[in-house]
Amino acid sequence: MDSITHLFIGGAIAAALAPPTQRRAALLAGAALNSLPDIDVLPLLLTDDPVVRLTWHRAATHSLLVLPLVGLLLWAWFRSRGGRVAAAPMRWFWIIQLCLITHPLIDACTVYGTQLWWPLPVPPTMWSTLFIIDPMLTVPLVIGCLVAAWFGARPQAQRAVVASLAIAVGYVGWSFVAKAMIEREAQSSLAAIGLGDARRFSVPMPFNTLLWRVVAMTPDGFVEGERSLVADRGPIHFTHFPSDTGALDAVRDAPQVARLLWFNHHFAKAQVRDGKLVLSDLRMGSEPDYSFRFAIAKLDGDEWRAIPAQQMKWPWEASRRLGTMWTRIWRAPPTTASAPAHVQGSD
Repeated sequence: MDSITHLFIGGAIAAALAPPTQRRAALLAGAALNSLPDIDVLPLLLTDDPVVRLTWHRAATHSLLVLPLVGLLLWAWFRSRGGRVAAAPMRWFWIIQLCLITHPLIDACTVYGTQLWWPLPVPPTMWSTLFIIDPMLTVPLVIGCLVAAWFGARPQAQRAVVASLAIAVGYVGWSFVAKAMIEREAQSSLAAIGLGDARRFSVPMPFNTLLWRVVAMTPDGFVEGERSLVADRGPIHFTHFPSDTGALDAVRDAPQVARLLWFNHHFAKAQVRDGKLVLSDLRMGSEPDYSFRFAIAKLDGDEWRAIPAQQMKWPWEASRRLGTMWTRIWRAPPTTASAPAHVQGSD
């Protein structure tokens, strides 16, 4: 999730659990603790390797095998120094542990992926139930923390942060319910076009959990469709997009390419652009705009040869579609509102 959400998740947790006289201090401590796992971005700034920067974020400092030990060490150190932690040791033990552990768990609700079990070599966890920025999650937490800061040790502060956490937990729970509804429809719609066994993922569109994007892989590319939980009825309409899978096969065993494919669960599009083979992460963005695109190979005679990965930048138009996306939540396209599932080709 975004950094602001992490600040207020931690602040709300700490303020809810801390002794009343320590509540204002706990707001700040919780915000810092819940932000701590993102400290991994600092050493990653020292490398110019874009694959390292992408795939090693949310790794060691987000591991559920590491953070509980870090939390125990922090708790023991602060308790040994006296002060607030020594005055209420068990409350602060749980504040520290919960503030640290909730960070990777909420990150895992996004599609980017979080290496919850680092150093085990398993692909990043991506439950993909939330967009990375979601006001419906963040705003109640902000309000709860501001009320708690205003009232301090008074009972209204406790009620405000508990209510904000209940709303946040309920919203996260709803996101899993919404995803289950999307996955059920995606399965039946893809099965109707012969792709029932295809690898797929679903992810909410920006800033909401009502409009979703579904992508399924095919031998020569992928299909992409949208589903509004409010407006759509009937099967999902999919559009097919090609991917240069043959060129990708020629270099997929190169270390950087293999690392990218491991990281994105092989949800990738390969295309030739300006004489280079570009690999796009299909999970973040939508056709034709993607957040992460890397030049990974170039032609050497008649064969593709892997090159050091270069992060590509070209005009990104997705922000211009936000207004259309908002309308799409509430209104189904007339051509697909009741049409049978099918695939439309696209060049």
